[in-house]
Amino acid sequence: MSRTLGYCLHLDEPERWQDCAALAAVHLTKRELAAAAWAFLRGLPAKDREDVAATALGASGDPLPAFLGGMDDARHWASVASPAELKAYALAAYEALPVADQNKFRWHIGSDEVAV
Repeated sequence: MSRTLGYCLHLDEPERWQDCAALAAVHLTKRELAAAAWAFLRGLPAKDREDVAATALGASGDPLPAFLGGMDDARHWASVASPAELKAYALAAYEALPVADQNKFRWHIGSDEVAV
């Protein structure tokens, strides 16, 4: 694995890094993989860690503006969003609602109806 890492550092091509990850998954234990991932993430500047982790995990990013009524677009985004993204945007959207709409929303999620 150390030789493979050296090759990847020398070549510095996305495909080689993907190959390195595939080889690591075969030759390293789960603990070793986790330790390497932790160490490399910690080696990044703090401001870059979350972006790299989100890219690696396939985060969906910010929701796009709703074009045709909103719910279809919102449901599509929600289907690919991570749990952390869902929680963050749900809370932010709720907090941005006027109090009357917050009350309606609380009633809605307490009922058996589905949003349209």
